[in-house]
Amino acid sequence: MTTTTTAHQTLLGFDYGRKRIGVAVGQQLTRSATALTTVRAHDGKPDWSVISHLIEEWQPDALVVGIPYHMDGTEQDMTQAARRFCRQLEGRYRLPVYQADERLTSYIVESSLSGDSDAHQDIDPLAARLILQDWLQQKESQQ
Repeated sequence: MTTTTTAHQTLLGFDYGRKRIGVAVGQQLTRSATALTTVRAHDGKPDWSVISHLIEEWQPDALVVGIPYHMDGTEQDMTQAARRFCRQLEGRYRLPVYQADERLTSYIVESSLSGDSDAHQDIDPLAARLILQDWLQQKESQQ
């Protein structure tokens, strides 16, 4: 891909969880992301019909999934589950899927919402926004 092509890419970002998956949309041109929605998961299985609808609606060029690690960089229980979700996204949608380190993402979002009990309902898409925006900014600094 050329730099011109990637500059206009639309991406969907995911904060994977066994019960809820936050989703955000971002543009490589602006290196910014916007929180979209929360997709429910049942018994660890995502609601693929909702994810398919989001893929159709936004027509992303690539997907970014937050991969959780412990603070020391070691894997945790959710690390393999998030990687499995990446493989499922690749297999279903035939799009590039990038993994992003999501250490402290939920903590940062929760801290910014402290005292606003209504806002806690929206933590998953906000975490996805933070994951995607961080990934976009890191990509820019690598170019």
